[in-house]
Amino acid sequence: MAKSPNAFRTISEAAEEVGAPQHVLRFWETKFVFLTPLKRAGGRRFYRPQDIVLLKAVKRLLHAEGLTIKGVQRLHKEQGLKRLAHYGDPDGAVVFEPEGAAPVTVTPAPAAGPSSIRLRQVLAELEGARARLDAVLSRSA
Repeated sequence: MAKSPNAFRTISEAAEEVGAPQHVLRFWETKFVFLTPLKRAGGRRFYRPQDIVLLKAVKRLLHAEGLTIKGVQRLHKEQGLKRLAHYGDPDGAVVFEPEGAAPVTVTPAPAAGPSSIRLRQVLAELEGARARLDAVLSRSA
């Protein structure tokens, strides 16, 4: 069964969709502050549709356009996340939150009780807030 376009992707699914090995995605996360997948217990990464677009943009800029890592970092700093995302999603099909805000998509678990669903929503919101805070703190460091 195929995943919804808004579903989170594992690192193996993201690597396949982007066309880059998993270790390269992990490396890019260390070089680009705007690449911040959600991390669950045990450090498992989950990539939002916006993350996939940014990974595709980084790949295109580095491999097809010939920019260096510093060049991509400069492009992000000078032109912002939305402009950078254009390289990974030229049609603008994926919506981005304002700069520095990490969008949160909540998909409740099937066959769970109302209180369980609410707890999952709160957890997802808290993880999104933490990701945004981490992004802001990493920029100021």
